[in-house]
Amino acid sequence: MGKAKKQVHLNVFLRQAGHHAAAWRHPKTTPELTFDFGYYKQLAQTAERGLLDSVFMADGYVGTGRRLEPFTLLSALSVATTHLGLIGTVGTTYNEPFHVARKFASLDHISGGRSGWNIVTGHTDATAFNFGKETHLEHSERYKWAEEFVEVTKKLWDSWEEESLVFDKASGISIDEAKLHEINFDGSVYRVKGPLNIPRPPQGYPVLVQAGSSDSGRELAARTAEVIFTAQPTLAEGQAFYADVKGQLAKYGRSADELVVLPGFSPIIGHTRAEAQELEDELNAFHDIHDAVAKLSERFGVDLTGFPLDGPIPPIIDPKGIESVNGSKSRHQLILDMLRSDSSLTLRQVVNRLASARGHLTYTGTPIEVADVIQRWIENHAA
Repeated sequence: MGKAKKQVHLNVFLRQAGHHAAAWRHPKTTPELTFDFGYYKQLAQTAERGLLDSVFMADGYVGTGRRLEPFTLLSALSVATTHLGLIGTVGTTYNEPFHVARKFASLDHISGGRSGWNIVTGHTDATAFNFGKETHLEHSERYKWAEEFVEVTKKLWDSWEEESLVFDKASGISIDEAKLHEINFDGSVYRVKGPLNIPRPPQGYPVLVQAGSSDSGRELAARTAEVIFTAQPTLAEGQAFYADVKGQLAKYGRSADELVVLPGFSPIIGHTRAEAQELEDELNAFHDIHDAVAKLSERFGVDLTGFPLDGPIPPIIDPKGIESVNGSKSRHQLILDMLRSDSSLTLRQVVNRLASARGHLTYTGTPIEVADVIQRWIENHAA
């Protein structure tokens, strides 16, 4: 017997003018449409025509205003699409379970059961400052909060049984009160009485997505998520991640097929490979390479600004150590591994590679070649 065919899940990450850091400067992009709903409507409808599973919106609470708030945008997109999944990023550290449960229940009702929650914990002190905190919660503590946050939120959705709404005009009863329940949750972080003030989502729960690939992130995904979004730049690293996270499911009484692994993939596509390469070269030409080197220096605490861009990258020793990183540990380690694994890389090549996909898998070529990459990852247990 041949190999059983796998179902490929395709999700599009909506990122303004494109995922390359310099995409907005390319003459053919339209960054001025960043806040134009019609632009996102066109993207979502294109994804739906292409039979993609879902669109995915990132979010954060700091920065210079280059994204719309996900709940608002996805609610609008829900009435412009019919089948497309709508995944929004909502952090657990700076929200309350009741608010998040209510908003996702609303989005799920509006969309007819098409919402998804990308669960993140946040990763900068700057975010903490916007919420009256002196420092960002420590990494492992954030994930403890996140686990409890998700537990409370699910209990709130469960506080309404199925068919709680009866609307019996003859008896004058609209809600079967016996099917509503207080949750009386009393945890180490949250105390919530319940019930939720809106019926459970049509799906029961929105699709639960997790986007952290650190040890804590993998554990949270194995315990709670249906999808894990990850950055794995090579097939071998993708296979190792896939095996590890799938292997953790059994301890939570889950089977391997209960978690979908979605590695990020940022292809640059042309009718020919030469055309695709020309586009990549154009994008890199617009990249502010000196600013990128400065940011890489800041990340690793090593001043790289004086080194030649086209010379070998200097040895980088992470002075802080990965355990002391309180931001995105997995992305920090991914970049560090890339720098250490290929001594032939120049500084310019490193920052351009990061500009293209921030550590995700990249490929420059034709549509057929890109499809081959996806198939290779699927068939070899990396996605």
